[in-house]
Amino acid sequence: MDSNSTLNQLKAALPSGQLPSSYRVYFKNTLIALCHALEDHILKSTAQHTGQEPLVLVTFQQGKWYMQEADRYLSIAQSSAAVAIAACADSGLENHPTGQLDNVSMVELSLDDSLVHEWNLIIVAPGYTAMVLCHELSPEEYQADTQPRSDVERKFYGLWTFDRVAVEAAAAILVERMRPYDAALADRLTALQQQMSTTPDSIPIDLTSVVSRIVNYLQDSQEHLITASRQAQELWELEGHALRVNRNMTANKLQAFLRMAQRVDERDQDNPLASLQVAALAETLGQILDLPTIRLRRLRLAGLLFRIGLAEAPIEVFKQPASQLRESELVTWNNRAYLGGQLLGAMAELEPVRLIVSHQLENWDGSGRPDGLRGESIPLESRTLRLAAHFQELTQSRGDRPALSLSDALDKCLQHSGTRFDPTLLEHLSTIVRLTEIGMMQLPERPSQLPKVWLEESLSSVN
Repeated sequence: MDSNSTLNQLKAALPSGQLPSSYRVYFKNTLIALCHALEDHILKSTAQHTGQEPLVLVTFQQGKWYMQEADRYLSIAQSSAAVAIAACADSGLENHPTGQLDNVSMVELSLDDSLVHEWNLIIVAPGYTAMVLCHELSPEEYQADTQPRSDVERKFYGLWTFDRVAVEAAAAILVERMRPYDAALADRLTALQQQMSTTPDSIPIDLTSVVSRIVNYLQDSQEHLITASRQAQELWELEGHALRVNRNMTANKLQAFLRMAQRVDERDQDNPLASLQVAALAETLGQILDLPTIRLRRLRLAGLLFRIGLAEAPIEVFKQPASQLRESELVTWNNRAYLGGQLLGAMAELEPVRLIVSHQLENWDGSGRPDGLRGESIPLESRTLRLAAHFQELTQSRGDRPALSLSDALDKCLQHSGTRFDPTLLEHLSTIVRLTEIGMMQLPERPSQLPKVWLEESLSSVN
């Protein structure tokens, strides 16, 4: 990859010196799905033209790729403050009606500019930032047996993120890369970006709708790819390629959910490591129960995703203990926790995990929700997640409630033995606490497997 690429410049510009953890190799179909999902958020969130219309920067490599999206960008431009589109002028892109709009600027790239190997989408608005940055692999970077045989099998180094710091930095870099073509345009784009950066972030990112849209697009692309491969003449060979693309899409759908879960922990200033610690404790309990490896993997992933439904909950629900929340806030907390399971239903591969998360609020005595399951009829993994989440919460301060010691938190849980919690699981938790207090073991702080974005295992290990 060219050292002057937007990706490499972004890495150098970020304070950490590291690209976001979504950086990896993507297939083109996956990138189309990601871009469409992020673009659709523009159309949805700015439909009323409330002054939150974004700045959109796009590079399309060849003009023919832009022409495939030109009609779509006509609608996007009408919901945006400004759009700058860069591509090689090889398909009459300047004559399309989109290019005639006052707020749309076309940049005709030179063939010797490394931007012609990039595919970028950057969205900057006062209340929303997002981007997809990509650089296509050169022919030499493909292995001999993986050269793309169709357009959808083309591969790109890339990343996607909602992080404002990274998006703002990438936008500034891309504007400067457009400057040699049109200095006046670069000045206007820079001024607009600075204006948006200083505008109060008054509208929160609706991550629930964005991530759901990403998952739906990826699912559709996955199904279309499989259908196309089955219709191909060399079925057995093309299905092998389709499987590789399929795995890539599946990993990105999972990544979208994990990012939403991360968002919850970031918003919870009193308990920012909840998902990691709950996943770790639930996994430890599962190991004591001698759960098979596949069930441990599901339980571990459920621990990372158990609060996903709280991504857009009012900030008030994170500021007080559940016992002190107003009734309306407590209902919001419980509803959001339950809706997290429904959200995971958008990804069929996560069905075993969805069931665990959906039943995390069931009580041993049948007084819980959503189905009032009782005793052994509650999935074991759900019972384990329920206890691990409550115990971990007690060990962290919340509002005016101080953090409890491990033994005091255990005592609080034991008060609900046979009503809220499975008595057998409480015995196992008691063992863990005793061994920890005498120095025979250390309470785990993170699950045993934690790749780049919390967990990006192949879902073949989840199902």
